[in-house]
Amino acid sequence: MLKELFGGKAPEQVLLYLANYDEGYGKAIADTYGIALSTVQKQLQKFENSGLLVSRSVGKTRIYTWNPRSPFVEQIKMLLAQRLKLTPEAEIKAYYRQRRRPRRADKPLVNPQRLNPR
Repeated sequence: MLKELFGGKAPEQVLLYLANYDEGYGKAIADTYGIALSTVQKQLQKFENSGLLVSRSVGKTRIYTWNPRSPFVEQIKMLLAQRLKLTPEAEIKAYYRQRRRPRRADKPLVNPQRLNPR
């Protein structure tokens, strides 16, 4: 939908990922969409150079997030939010509802009540 506006599918995917999760790093974005890491890194660098994103290093990983000083961030985030509202449910489940933190060690994998319905 927005690929024409942003100049391709990869820039749209990078921005949609960040709109959904607020921050991300190249490998996670590339793995989510099944695209080349170099493509994602080029897009992230392009958006950082334009002032739309900022990054910080956490260990060996460069984390990207929205630049709070950019005058265009809120408008772009609103546009991306509208795009996410129009996204089919299957695509939402595939790309935008991933587990963002590890499962608690003592949490069971299956709810026992669901195994024995009454």
